[in-house]
Amino acid sequence: MKRVQFSSPLLPYLFLAPQLAVIVIFFYWPSVRAIQSSFYLEDPFGFGSTFVGFDNYLGVLLSPEYLSIARFTAIFTATVTFFSLALGLLLAVKADAVIRGNAAYKTLLISVYAIAPPVAGLIGMMFFDQHIGPFVKIAAFLGWDMKVGLSYFDTAFAMIFVAVWKQIPYNFIFFLSGLQALPASVREAAAIDCRSGIKRFWTVIFPLLAPTAFFLLIINVTYALFDTFGVIDVMVKDKAANNPITLVYKVYMDGFRGNDIGGSSAQSVILMIVVFVLTVLQFRFIERRIHYT
Repeated sequence: MKRVQFSSPLLPYLFLAPQLAVIVIFFYWPSVRAIQSSFYLEDPFGFGSTFVGFDNYLGVLLSPEYLSIARFTAIFTATVTFFSLALGLLLAVKADAVIRGNAAYKTLLISVYAIAPPVAGLIGMMFFDQHIGPFVKIAAFLGWDMKVGLSYFDTAFAMIFVAVWKQIPYNFIFFLSGLQALPASVREAAAIDCRSGIKRFWTVIFPLLAPTAFFLLIINVTYALFDTFGVIDVMVKDKAANNPITLVYKVYMDGFRGNDIGGSSAQSVILMIVVFVLTVLQFRFIERRIHYT
């Protein structure tokens, strides 16, 4: 393979400079500032700060409210990740088998991904509206008096439903691309050796999709932890005290509404550590079981 030759040794770094500037300005610098602020009790208007050591961290970790939100975040993340991956894979398998009208079928499934999270949350609120929501009427027909915005469980169900609906197209795109990239010879050999379609999928097809599934697992965990902020903000706005929220929304509530800069910074640092540990565990214990072809 030929190596790219640059006229100046500084030219490659010049090409990298814009991306490095974005990373430093919008990721590393805010992270350092958050770590610094987490050790101080700061005036929200910037008139002064007092060093308090680990008091902000102790106040967060010993708070029953924070621990309750952490439990809900764990359940929310696991549920959204599982159903988003499972339904995305199911639809990709079905789309891969469609012969007639497959372009329209795929377009309808992918189009949802173009919707921004706040818009998805607004659509979800319309679906679960007490007066015009079709899902509320279906639930009432089944004997479920659904009250999204008033009932903790009902609101949690609606949040998970909308978050999963928003993420399915993303998983669908990658799973479908992975299925279409599988060699036809492998599928034909598997069809000869195994008559059961379900067994053939789990023993031959899915192991070949494992690298894609592992990538999507990390993306979906990150999505459930952070990118669902827009959905949650729309669905629980002005009523967060009576409804479930996630840790990232708790950071926003304490920092921007409660003006607790030090406490919200400590929460953001804890959240960064949690995500880092989860990523390390995924690479340590899951990736080792995956074989790249």
